[in-house]
Amino acid sequence: MLKTRLKLKPGQRGTKKLVQKYGEQLVCVRYRYDEERRQRLKTVELVEEAVAWIPAPGPPAADVLMEVKVAWGEVELAREIKQAGGNWNRARKVWLLRYEQVVELGLQERAVGLAR
Repeated sequence: MLKTRLKLKPGQRGTKKLVQKYGEQLVCVRYRYDEERRQRLKTVELVEEAVAWIPAPGPPAADVLMEVKVAWGEVELAREIKQAGGNWNRARKVWLLRYEQVVELGLQERAVGLAR
C-alpha cells in the first residue's frame, strides 16, 4: 500500500528540476512511500489537455428573489407562499419569493427564474 506523505506545488523546494523539465504542464509533485518494497516514489501530475469549459451555475443565494408560477385556482398554495413572505407581481403574474423559501416549500419546479 502506498502512502502519500508530501505534496508539493510547482516552484517549491524539491520541484525545481521538474518545473524546468515539464514547465506549465506540471500540476504537483508527490512523494509516496511503499512499505512492502521499502521504496520512496516521486510522482508528478501533469496537464495533458486544456479546453474551454463553462461550469453549470450553482443554486442562487438564499436571499435572492425568485419568480414562482402558480396556476389560477391554486388558492391554498398561494396562501402558503404569502405566509412564507411572498409577494404577488401583477404585471408578470408570478409570485416573488426568496430562494430559501422556494426550497423550503418544495417549489423549485415552479420557479421560472430570478426576479427582475
